[in-house]
Amino acid sequence: MNRRNIIPDLHVKFGEKTWNETFLLVRRCMEKVRDKTKPCEPVVRCLEKFRALNVFSLNAMMSHLEKIAQQRGMGFHFSEATCYLTADLFYLEVALSLQGGVQDVKVAPHGQPPMSNESLLVLLRSKNFVAFSKKLEGFAALYNVPGNESEDKIKLFTSLQYLGKDLLKISRLPRHIKDYNTRVDTILNGRTGYLTEGKEDCPLTIQFYVSPSDVLKASSSIVWDMEEVGQVGQVMVGLSDVVHVLQMASLLPVPPQLDTQGNPVFMPLSEIPSESFPACFVLRLHPPLPMFSSFLTKIGKMTEVAVPDVDLQWAPFHTILMKGLSDSSSGDEALDQADREFKVSLPGDLQHRYVLPAAAWALPALRGTVVGSLPFSRPGHVPDLLEVLRHQCAINTLLASCLAPQTAGPRGSGVDLVFEILMQSETSLAVTFQRPDVDSLAILVVEIPLSGELSCSLFTAGTREVSLEEYTCRVINRCMSIPVTMRALCAKLEKISSSSSSSSSSVPPPPDPLHTQTGGDGVTPCPTPSSSETLLASLPPHYNSHNALVPEDEHPVYGSDYFTGPTSTPEQVAEVPMTTSPCDASDAPMGEYSHWMSTDCPIAELM
Repeated sequence: MNRRNIIPDLHVKFGEKTWNETFLLVRRCMEKVRDKTKPCEPVVRCLEKFRALNVFSLNAMMSHLEKIAQQRGMGFHFSEATCYLTADLFYLEVALSLQGGVQDVKVAPHGQPPMSNESLLVLLRSKNFVAFSKKLEGFAALYNVPGNESEDKIKLFTSLQYLGKDLLKISRLPRHIKDYNTRVDTILNGRTGYLTEGKEDCPLTIQFYVSPSDVLKASSSIVWDMEEVGQVGQVMVGLSDVVHVLQMASLLPVPPQLDTQGNPVFMPLSEIPSESFPACFVLRLHPPLPMFSSFLTKIGKMTEVAVPDVDLQWAPFHTILMKGLSDSSSGDEALDQADREFKVSLPGDLQHRYVLPAAAWALPALRGTVVGSLPFSRPGHVPDLLEVLRHQCAINTLLASCLAPQTAGPRGSGVDLVFEILMQSETSLAVTFQRPDVDSLAILVVEIPLSGELSCSLFTAGTREVSLEEYTCRVINRCMSIPVTMRALCAKLEKISSSSSSSSSSVPPPPDPLHTQTGGDGVTPCPTPSSSETLLASLPPHYNSHNALVPEDEHPVYGSDYFTGPTSTPEQVAEVPMTTSPCDASDAPMGEYSHWMSTDCPIAELM
């Protein structure tokens, strides 16, 4: 039938009918089951808008609430002017007036009295039914406890509530404060991070890591809002292939106690009411976190609950980080085999290029995956679990500071310095670069411990400068950025070199033991090394040849590969804008990053 003939016929047919009759007819037509086709989405949206505009009676409002309950898989019934939207673990109570207005909206979790909910009330009074429905979806996610029987769901929900109460008690136990900013200190050093109690459509939330740039981002906004930055986890319940014994009462003694090392004391599960379920507690990470395989193994041993690896996709760790930064899900394995280059723009019109050799990052120990949730079974697992996650976040922050989404293009021009990034182990990285003050290579080794400040060791020709290493440690602990640290280090090297040359211009310099050898006829110059193999030979055994990471049938990859010859494939260069860094903000408060950062690093020296 021609569409032009349909519309006039509809006008004639329904011209004398009321809007309500038309709505009911269209609604019945849209709800009819059709085998191969779905309802026309534009028509559905248009119908919803019309219905929202014409809710002027008690029956119309009840009809709309019933429709929303059906969409969300909830039950619906009413008593006089009160509607009830029910689920297994909660229900909504909507009090209406005889004219269809909304007087109150109450939410009642299982076992608790109904409490008025202002946000839901505002949405219904404004007839914003779409947002109201999405809010209900959030409630359903909050109370989405696995189980086939209502009784099992109720027990699991009760266990989850006891877990949340124990975590709140742990967070209030006395501890040593390391930072004057209590919010940042709680996030980085608190036993359970910064806890936000579950409310409305949000479960119990743990914020456990923020980087210096996150803190600056929050402090530079008009309203100090730390909830919008950093890494958080939501405490929930998930299914498990293994049966676990979960608490049905508090595991903390009354009053709570600390052991000699300052850790909370827990009672054994055998001494409190408990139940066995094919389920466990889950810390759902937002955003999902790239992690090394060894870190996941450590967490599994710590919690005695294996991390499910069904949906995990493994790849070289730097490619995992890059996909997260670019928000890309493409898995081009060809890119994993190519060296990666990234160009970083720094204040003062400086350009750094960071090179990641593919061969060095393809080792099995440096493979990683993106983790969205981590299972555990007791509240005592949470403090240790957060320490491992903070450790991983610190490593990710350092590496991400010199990575960016990959863009095709030739090798960039106008680059001041080139740096090669190699992971010596999962907790140690090396930055190889050519010194800007002399014709010599140098290697900066950064150790990232589980808990505490980062440490740096600088290996270069000449006498070891302990004060220079201490200065570099202060910089990197404060900013958690490799480009900012290398900028400060190179500037310091140039300053030291210029001071030394001016002070010794009238005095002959002493012979350099690395570039001279003594024979029978006196001092004979040795050839200057053309690569960093000579320099690497002076390093401790842990850094000398990647012994811990290289299989027996493979050759070690040295930090000089990029500098001894051109790469065989065209590099792809990515731009990283860094117009603002934690070390460039002269008004940034000192001492906010004390988990890794010391507070005696003068900002002026970093400029």
